[in-house]
Amino acid sequence: MLKNVLVYSDSLTWGIVPGTRQRLDFDQRWPGVLENGLILDEHHVRVVEDCLNGRRTVLEDPFKAGRNGQEGLAQTIEKHSPLALVIIMLGNNDLQSMHTHTAWHVAQGIASLIDEVRNAPIEPGMPQPPILVVCPPVIQSPKGPIADKFVGAEEKAVGLAREMRNVAATKEVHFFDAATVTSTSPVDGVHLDADQHFALGRALVDVVDPILARDF
Repeated sequence: MLKNVLVYSDSLTWGIVPGTRQRLDFDQRWPGVLENGLILDEHHVRVVEDCLNGRRTVLEDPFKAGRNGQEGLAQTIEKHSPLALVIIMLGNNDLQSMHTHTAWHVAQGIASLIDEVRNAPIEPGMPQPPILVVCPPVIQSPKGPIADKFVGAEEKAVGLAREMRNVAATKEVHFFDAATVTSTSPVDGVHLDADQHFALGRALVDVVDPILARDF
């Protein structure tokens, strides 16, 4: 049976090339690296991306509509079900300069998204998918055109992995800290270069492999 994995994320996963408005190819983005690695491990799998630049957890962007990640998430789960796994990697945009949120607030947003996934109106008999929360790499010295947007983000992000790990433990979902295998790009301090996508995708193969084998 084909196993569908949904990735729900933002521009870090959409694959924006740091310092540009260009996009990496699917095989270069970490979901593509993950899919290819799982296939090599003999999983019959498809990784489906739902990634929107600027997406928050549960916040609105005052300048651009549709960036509240909670809105429509349940229907996204419904559309793509049955799902073998949902991967959520969000949080950095909650730390933009127009928000006053801390790492704790971001983690509470993730908790709300977990609840949305679990309460999605999937068809009777379809499995409730396991969830993997991926904490994005730490923002460092934002540069270039996005610098003003992320002023102060480094300070607000302190403790983000710890807070997300706590939420994941409380909600009994899987957790991975992307900062353990990669940093953000030195070009803009927020997004990922191609080699960083590759490092994250390869690391997640080892995380996702046993989840698919055990939970679906």
